[in-house]
Amino acid sequence: MLKSYIKIAWRNLYKNKAFSLIHILGLTMGITVCLMIFLYITNEFSYDKFHTKGKNIYRVMRGFDATKARVPYLSGPYAPALLNDYPNEIKKAVRVAPRNDLVSFGEKAFNEKKVYATDADFFTLFSFPLKKGDAVTALKDPGSIVLSETTAKKYFGSVDNAMGKVIQMDKRLQLKVTGIVKDVPSNSHMDFDMVIPLSNYVHDDGFNVWINNSMFVYVLLDDHISKAQLESRFTQFMDKYMGKDMARFGTRFDLKLTPLDNIYFEQSSAFDNVRHGDKTVVFIFISIAILIMLIACINFMNLSTIRAVERSKEVGMRKVMGALRNHLIIQFIGESLLLALISCALSIGLLLMLMPWYNQLLGFTLTVAWNKPPIYLFLAGVILVVGFIAGSYPAFFLSAFSPIQALKGKLRLGKGGTLLRQSLVVLQFSISVLLIIGTIVIMNQMNFIKSKTLGYDKEQTVIVSIDNDDIYNHRRAFKDELQNSGSVASVSLMSGEPGGFFDIHGFEVEGQHEIFKSRTEFADFEYIKTLGLKVIAGRNFSPQYATDTTDAVLLNRTAAKLLGFTPQQAIGKWVKNTVRDDKKRRVIGVIEDFNFLSLKENMDALIIAPNEDRRVAVIKLKPGNIKAALANIKDIYNQVAPVYPFEYKFLDQQFDVTYRNDIRQQTMLSIFSGLAIFIACLGLFGLASFTAAKRTREIGVRKVLGSSVQNILLLLSKDLLKPVLLATVIAMPVGYYCMSKWLQNFAFRTTLHWWIFVLAALFTFLIALLTISFKSVKAALANPVKSLRSE
Repeated sequence: MLKSYIKIAWRNLYKNKAFSLIHILGLTMGITVCLMIFLYITNEFSYDKFHTKGKNIYRVMRGFDATKARVPYLSGPYAPALLNDYPNEIKKAVRVAPRNDLVSFGEKAFNEKKVYATDADFFTLFSFPLKKGDAVTALKDPGSIVLSETTAKKYFGSVDNAMGKVIQMDKRLQLKVTGIVKDVPSNSHMDFDMVIPLSNYVHDDGFNVWINNSMFVYVLLDDHISKAQLESRFTQFMDKYMGKDMARFGTRFDLKLTPLDNIYFEQSSAFDNVRHGDKTVVFIFISIAILIMLIACINFMNLSTIRAVERSKEVGMRKVMGALRNHLIIQFIGESLLLALISCALSIGLLLMLMPWYNQLLGFTLTVAWNKPPIYLFLAGVILVVGFIAGSYPAFFLSAFSPIQALKGKLRLGKGGTLLRQSLVVLQFSISVLLIIGTIVIMNQMNFIKSKTLGYDKEQTVIVSIDNDDIYNHRRAFKDELQNSGSVASVSLMSGEPGGFFDIHGFEVEGQHEIFKSRTEFADFEYIKTLGLKVIAGRNFSPQYATDTTDAVLLNRTAAKLLGFTPQQAIGKWVKNTVRDDKKRRVIGVIEDFNFLSLKENMDALIIAPNEDRRVAVIKLKPGNIKAALANIKDIYNQVAPVYPFEYKFLDQQFDVTYRNDIRQQTMLSIFSGLAIFIACLGLFGLASFTAAKRTREIGVRKVLGSSVQNILLLLSKDLLKPVLLATVIAMPVGYYCMSKWLQNFAFRTTLHWWIFVLAALFTFLIALLTISFKSVKAALANPVKSLRSE
């Protein structure tokens, strides 16, 4: 009997090729999109779950003044002090200092940006398996280095050739390869290509200064101690080691522990250079997957139900021949299962084809566990949902036909069936309109941010990082040579370019009783000129005033306002950086606010002071040949830092870096929205086919009585477009609410204009009209003689 069911199901699918194709195409696309989102979601929630000791590993976070804002960076003394003070609670404390270094071997030299300097226990604490070498001893010797597989192949051609070889780091360290680690999986918040012993840097200036921020500290807690118990004792720890500094800076520091598997979804800052995700985004895509699968299932139910007219005589004949209703239900659910199985098989093939493009879109390679149950459980769930749940309504509906009415061709589908189908179409297109509104709003917001006047001149401005000893030690010579060249308008050395990182320091301020927290910029006298900023009160730094280097600062308008001053009132007031300065500085000028932070953040106070803490050179080019100017900058760079590769970026490219994830979300949402409305239109096309078939005789009579093609087209389209119009009305307020919530992520945001919703409605309406018209025109142009002959 089972063989007979399968054979009949296959014959029905083959006989009705057009409907079967629509069924399979819509379902395949829906399953493929859901699979893509499912893989993304499982990857997001799998971060750092592979570490065998992970449940007891925590990262130590430092906060100040009991605020929620915390930084993951600590200084060198924290780890040994934690081990010393809590020997029974903390089993291991491992420091991890992210670095970028010049690495050379023979004639090969690379500026490696993914270097970790760590304690020797790094590979025994974390489960990054070594292909070569011993995890316990690989980092014991200061002269050792562990490479990733890819890095080993880049330098030495193969993993086997790398072991025992010696490479040079930053022209001073000779390091022997003592281990090869497997490439870091994409579901790790850490990301490194090389690991070297931290012991090489313990004697560097600032390493043992408690107030510094330079490295992560991970601790392994004993099984008997809880996170809360240990955190409650950190107050005494901070008083013991940081008491004098806290009194000096007028602030309170505290420590908290973040579980290892929570780090990825922890709120991140520009200072935290590990991988981070956003749970909100994950839940958005879960919602999209559910909505698209819902659209596909609605299609399945609608298309199966509207085939009832064509299959009514088959059902009547089989009932007359003795078929029981439960046999018919099994038959029709079997067909649903067969369709779902075919669609799942096609989806896997399509997914494999799209994976390279999908990885490129995401910006990382998804870790797909094809040998583990989750993906197959997901597919089994899809087959179950589609085959049994979505397929059950058509099965019960078809099996309930009266055999006499069915054989006479006088089948009545009833108002209930029509209402259900129209309700499902309303739901489908409500989802589609909602996704289209979301896409338009996100695109509009990104365009708003991109076109917003930021308050500084970002055009033809080049950023060169001061990230090695050669360029740092010769930074003034580098600047002088650039300024003397004919292609450069101005150069400024600064601690952070707009869109980059700005430290928060505490300041004593004249007339203020509390420490004032402000973003800081350490820059030279060309800062204002290079960025094209506007001085609104006082004056700029000037070499005509010898004391400006040590005695002067500039404020932005927001800093003056938060201090309770007008720009003019702020001039002459003194401020003192509690971290950097031994004496007071005077405010000599106030500049107009400019967006030095991401537009997701509110305008903040900024205090600018001349200081030797420089991280980047910002170079304003003269109009003309940019290519020649870059070649000139490269030549000058090679003179002062000859062994380091010349690397640069343009200031106007910071937008793509800052909003990379938002742009990716926009792209993915646009694609998924397009697919959602395409799948919905497949269902509408099937519904139009059903309506045209049901009203064939009526159309024939109307044509005989003189109705025009336009009248018949209007007649057929009107009823089908009503649910689309209703869906649009329902989706608009829902879309407004959802996108208002999303826009709250941005401090500067576009308005939810009325035209966004009108555009989404028009787009959906036109697509639906084109879909319906294709079948309606065909029905309206049919010969009425053929349709009436069967009466």
